Order: sequence, then structure tokens, then C-alpha cells
Amino acid sequence: MDASSIGLPAAVALLGTGPMGAPIARNLIAAGVPLTLWNRTPEKANAIGGGTVVTRPADAACEIVLTVLPDLPQVAALLHGEEGLLAGWKTAGTEHPTLVIHGTVSPVAVAKFADECLHNWGVTVVDAPLSGGTIGAEEGRLSIMIGGPGDAVERLKPLFALYGSTVTWFGETGAGSTVKACNQIVVAATVTALAEAMALASTAGLDLEKVQTILAGGLANSEVLRQKGRRWIDQDFEGGGSAKNQLKDLRFITETAGYEGLKLPLAACLESAFENMIAAGHGDLDHSGIYRTLRT
Repeated sequence: MDASSIGLPAAVALLGTGPMGAPIARNLIAAGVPLTLWNRTPEKANAIGGGTVVTRPADAACEIVLTVLPDLPQVAALLHGEEGLLAGWKTAGTEHPTLVIHGTVSPVAVAKFADECLHNWGVTVVDAPLSGGTIGAEEGRLSIMIGGPGDAVERLKPLFALYGSTVTWFGETGAGSTVKACNQIVVAATVTALAEAMALASTAGLDLEKVQTILAGGLANSEVLRQKGRRWIDQDFEGGGSAKNQLKDLRFITETAGYEGLKLPLAACLESAFENMIAAGHGDLDHSGIYRTLRT
């Protein structure tokens, strides 16, 4: 496939080839996008088996830069210094680059960051958090919720369509992260509700696989159950979306709600539950591992 024939930008970089970034990169490469890759651990970028791997963010300073990193400070850290993106854009003569933030970040902080980037350096920041997990990333069916200037978003949509099945613009920068906050309330609540259901079923001596079959056949069915169900059956909570990241997201929800003068009692309860999980030493487990905290 000729990337230019479907309206894709000529130069794209992806920074952060972790559990979400790597499958996104593979989908872009498979679609014929000339992709530059950077990761703090170069071996992970090399393992993708395509694209051009560079060792400095400056060398990944393309017209479009996608970042798939845990939080905003990790993105901001890539801007400055001789090896940073700003130096790379200056050397390349790129006057109006677009920086896409695919990580889950604070809606309040990313709006402020976008304003600083545009006014200080002419960099357009688009927040485009993702939902669908690593399976969704591998299958190219992520939900992408977007905040940013409309003209920049229109240029990005053909690119996003290569790894997202639902691509929706909500407004200016920060709006995408606000939608992700809404998403994360539901995700955290569903994961915790299913973990409680599995804890109750296990304590009662029931067959968890049979219980999940019943749940999947009714209103209790969900994408969380489809993707995470085996974890409770197999008691395998390694890898996946960590409890630490889930708590980070919940704290962003609290921050955003507070900024809007809103109280969210369920979100506050979930925040407390994941604080307990991390205090118990399970912060690096998949968030479905809150099951273990419930059973202790």
C-alpha cells in the first residue's frame, strides 16, 4: 500500500515501543507508513522488525510524532536538550510539527502543556488517549478519543484509522483526556466488580469458568470480561495494565472532577481500593489482580 495515496503524512515517528506502542508500530509499518522508531531501551524498538530505529529523540523529530508513554512528564522530558525533539525539529527546519500524546494523562495538565508548546515553540499538541488494551492494539481496533485543533486532527485521522476502529474528535486539547477519564471510571469499576464477583464465586467453591459463561450471556458481559476473564481462572496477573497505572488514571479523574467542582463517589471508592492493592505490594500486577487484595 502507498501511504501517500490514502492521505497519510510523509514523515511519522513513534516514541515508546512498549506493550501498546509496539503493536501500533507494527500496524503502521504493515500499512506502508515510513516510520521512525525510538525507545529508551533500543532493543524493544529493534524487536519490531521494521521502520528506522534511532537512538535519540532528536533523530525522530518528524512532521508527526506519536508518543505512547505512561504520562506527560515522560513526554515533556523528550523535548529539551541537544538530543531532544525541539533541537531535531529546528535542525530539520520543521516549523509546525504535531506532537500526539497517546498516553493517559491529566486533562488539566495536557491543556496547559499544549498551550506552552504552541506559544513557545510552534508545536501543536494533540491528546489522543487509547482504549482497547494490547489486544485492541494488536488487532487494530482501538478506540481513539481526540482533543486538539480541528485542522491538525483531520490530517491525523487517516493515520489513526490504521490502528483504531473508533476515532472521534471531541474538541480542543484536553478533551480527549477528559473522555479517557470517563472511560477509566467504567474500566476500573468493571474490573473491580468482576474481581469481586470472582472472589465471591471462588469463596463459595464455584467453577469460575462456568460462572463467567453465565456472566457473558447476559447484561454482565463486557470487553473487560472477554479480555481479562482467563486471568481470574488461571490466577495469572502478570503483565497487562498495571494497578499503578490504574491508580494514576483514577487520580486524574479526581483532579478533573475537582477542577469542574464535581464529586464522584464511585471514583473515590475505586481510588481507595487501588491504593490498598498497591500498599499490599501488588502495584505492578495487572489491575485485575485486585482480586488478590480482595481475597486477603
